[in-house]
Amino acid sequence: MFTGIVETLGVIRTIEQENSNVHFTVESNISHELKVDQSVAHNGVCLTVVGINNDKYTVTAIKETLEKTALGQWKEGDEVNLERCTKIGGRLDGHIVQGHVDQVGECVGREDQNGSTVFTFRYDGSKGNVTIEKGSITVNGISLTVVNSKDNQFSVAIIPYTLKHTQLKNVEVGHQVNLEFDVIGKYVKRLLGQ
Repeated sequence: MFTGIVETLGVIRTIEQENSNVHFTVESNISHELKVDQSVAHNGVCLTVVGINNDKYTVTAIKETLEKTALGQWKEGDEVNLERCTKIGGRLDGHIVQGHVDQVGECVGREDQNGSTVFTFRYDGSKGNVTIEKGSITVNGISLTVVNSKDNQFSVAIIPYTLKHTQLKNVEVGHQVNLEFDVIGKYVKRLLGQ
């Protein structure tokens, strides 16, 4: 379980293919605090730490994860948002995030608005996911508030601090992002049979 509050950025240092799996080695300032078998969200994707070496650690993505997320587009040198799992008894500063990406979305708009940046993302509505005005959405692991909900599309307004301290600063029109829709909304929709 995560909250969508990014702790720090990591940098992809090596990418190694092994059969249908891909091993990513990430350099970060929290590597020395991690342990093998720990879950860490990488741009919103929950991956298990399988090895640690000083300021670097390694995670493995299986074929299923690569097919349902934007991880397959990562290149060596890319920055990624990192968040360790939530501690029981800690604050839930964002919203309930599982680290299970629902689908990939595409950035179709980025506009500076005199102090904030508005991003617009499009997604495949046939998968049954929805957003609501002022509801929660996770974009590349960041807990955000929807400011303009439309069919198959939504916008979020980003404050300068969030833009500076997350990988979102590198997202431009045409880039793909990992989307996790609000878990409560998903359950309500299913219970209502929609």
